[in-house]
Amino acid sequence: MVPIPLEGLLALVAVSVLAGIGCTTIGAGGIFVTIALYLGTPLSSAEVAGTAHVLFVAVGIVGAVGYARSGELLGDEGRLLAILLSATSVFGALAGTALNASVSRRLFGVLLGVLTAGTGIVLVYRRVRELPRVTRVDAATRRGQVTFGAVGVVLGAAAGLVGIGGPVIAVPALVVLGVPMLVALGVAQTQAIFLSGFAAGGYAFQDAISVPFALVTGVPIVFGAVGGWVIAHRVDPDALEAVLGVVLLPTGLYLIV
Repeated sequence: MVPIPLEGLLALVAVSVLAGIGCTTIGAGGIFVTIALYLGTPLSSAEVAGTAHVLFVAVGIVGAVGYARSGELLGDEGRLLAILLSATSVFGALAGTALNASVSRRLFGVLLGVLTAGTGIVLVYRRVRELPRVTRVDAATRRGQVTFGAVGVVLGAAAGLVGIGGPVIAVPALVVLGVPMLVALGVAQTQAIFLSGFAAGGYAFQDAISVPFALVTGVPIVFGAVGGWVIAHRVDPDALEAVLGVVLLPTGLYLIV
């Protein structure tokens, strides 16, 4: 049984659908379901993160299949980046999972709020000014492999610690490093399978995964992820980025204070 009122349960399902859409459309949707689990359920911080990562594995599989089908993961760049980030983010995810055990629920909320607000700022800035490409990093070179490997470790640690999907941070980071948007989305979905898979394993070892909440949110978030992949190839996601950014910024501030 899910220990929340019916209206809370329905809200959680609705948020999960929207989160799935955001995951495969712009990469930032998964953070909504983490916030919903934190604010709307009695789960501990470890249970919030562990349950969320189970969902992100499912979403990552859907997204990776979709972006492979549409070709973004079939090119040399997409395949190489997917391998690099998936392999290195595993180490960061395990470190973040272990660190979560020493983080109080309040500090967890603050960290989640900082990442939420930061994501909102990036999305709004990207919509208003366009997120600039700082440099063009070639993943085929040794320097590029080291750079993307370091990015994978950092993303994995942050995502593993607070239970957010890798694409939330990975997509903006990859775009800044010169990776095309759709390729970045496909790579981030693949990375999420391994990052969240190992993170979920770490939380399962701590007995910190809520099966009832994973079931309640799992089906709607996967349904939304399928719809998000369709949307990403048919509409310009800029408007959605702006809306998400405007919502995420005050939500993050609320979590912090």
